Amino acid sequence: MSSLEAVRQLLRQVHRARPEDLPGMVMRAAAQLDATALIIYLVDHQQRHLMPLAGPGTPARESLPVDGTLPGRAYSMTETIAADGDDDGVRLWVPVLDGAERLGVLEVVAASVLTAQAVEDCKAVASLLGEMIVTRNLYTDTIERVRRREPMRLPAEILRAQLPPLTFATERLVVSGILEPCYDVAGDAFDYAVNGDVAHLALFDAAGHGSAGGTRAVLLATQALGAYRNARRSGLDLIGTYHHIDGAVRAYDRSGMITAVLAELDQRTGVLKVISAGHPSGIVLRGGKVVKVLPTPTALPVPLGDLRAPVVVEEMLEPGDQLLLYTDGIIEARSRDGDLFGIDRLIDFAVRAVADRLPPPETTRRLVHAILDHQDDTLQDDATVLLAAWRDGSPADLEP
Repeated sequence: MSSLEAVRQLLRQVHRARPEDLPGMVMRAAAQLDATALIIYLVDHQQRHLMPLAGPGTPARESLPVDGTLPGRAYSMTETIAADGDDDGVRLWVPVLDGAERLGVLEVVAASVLTAQAVEDCKAVASLLGEMIVTRNLYTDTIERVRRREPMRLPAEILRAQLPPLTFATERLVVSGILEPCYDVAGDAFDYAVNGDVAHLALFDAAGHGSAGGTRAVLLATQALGAYRNARRSGLDLIGTYHHIDGAVRAYDRSGMITAVLAELDQRTGVLKVISAGHPSGIVLRGGKVVKVLPTPTALPVPLGDLRAPVVVEEMLEPGDQLLLYTDGIIEARSRDGDLFGIDRLIDFAVRAVADRLPPPETTRRLVHAILDHQDDTLQDDATVLLAAWRDGSPADLEP
């Protein structure tokens, strides 16, 4: 048996398959992989639990915590992990990815220890499965429902539909973002794109909280996201992009207020260009240390851009550098005793993450969870981070 027949079998069925059909399809492919069972788990939106995708003929499973478990480690570190055998057989936990985006894990149950080739076959099927999950998710709500552990409020429903995947990677760059709270956002948003050698990064923080305020802030952030993409796709430079967003938001809601950071990284040269429109400063990490805190502000918040010309700051990054951008909900998070999370704690966390060689998406996940823990799991403001790790194409491993 080999993965080739398993892949053929899945491809024959997937074109007319619903998400509900995927668990059964994968189970039927298990025999081609010398396995007795294949079970899909999807990560919830807070990335704290792995939720089984159940279907006819699949073994019963409960949700599994990401932290402190072998399947959670497979998900967190994107590593294939073997577990000791039990009465059901031996287990293999394989990360399920769409490109660099972490979707969950595949549990492989076998009667005996799998050969190295069988393990590679399981990885191949898990890779195909990632593509299948993403494409099926475009047409129904089944996968989205599995990933939700509580009701999604309307502002979050609107905004999350506008965000890009949490993680994207090329040979030179890994970009990873995250936004909390998952189910009730209040105006934070992020975006990115890689066009040729230039990586475009942006964070937005629209003013407004509470039910009505949150909806208004989300609509402002959505307007800014649309204007940002429109400017980017029209080929405008960083200053032109800032003015385009500023004008679009002013025409939509003159009294609205959005802070933003807009950045461009040339992956050939390492030149980073940044406009900080009343937004918290970003930081550059190199060799396990913070080597630069980017100046801020270099422009007025949107839509006040007609009052003062923006200034573009340039920095030269080195291979292996990481750029961390964040909204004020990160550093202004307060504990029950009023203790600020603060920039020093943020820097300390970032330095430890680099020292632990965490993949960028795991760094952002753990950072936002640290903010939630600091505030007893109740955020007073949105907390959003965007991390970009750059290299020059050398063999250094930046796989997410």
